[in-house]
Amino acid sequence: MIVGVILLDQFTKGAIQQNFTLGESLSVIPGFFNLVYVQNSGAAFGMGAGSGDFIRITFFLVLPTIACLWLLWLIWSTRHTSAWLCTTYSLIFAGAVGNLIDRYSLEYVVDMFDFYIGTKHFAAFNIADSAISIAAVMLIIDFMFLEKKRNEKAAS
Repeated sequence: MIVGVILLDQFTKGAIQQNFTLGESLSVIPGFFNLVYVQNSGAAFGMGAGSGDFIRITFFLVLPTIACLWLLWLIWSTRHTSAWLCTTYSLIFAGAVGNLIDRYSLEYVVDMFDFYIGTKHFAAFNIADSAISIAAVMLIIDFMFLEKKRNEKAAS
């Protein structure tokens, strides 16, 4: 799954770069969804895009790389105890690696999905971001419903 998410992410980013010019937009569902070519040099929603090199290197390259190593440990440690958490951590890891590939090779992340209603646009995002967002929902579900059951089962 990890390899599949990373490959799909990189393939879609490459397809956008090959077939769109920067800033180009193609309406897929008028009034709701466009494909676009955006270069995001910041974090989520473009935050920190104008920061200095030290901040950008630290927060967009070094810390995410360290986090990926921690995620590998979490994936390894939950592989036999919780398929749900192992999958969740794997999605986060795959998304982080997909975006880190961009940051290391391009110094920005390629985004392409633009959802909107009228003139209100959600921030453009990509497959890697989607994997991380799905995993975030899975972590919330785990925290709210599954962790207690897992702990009760372990205690009995």
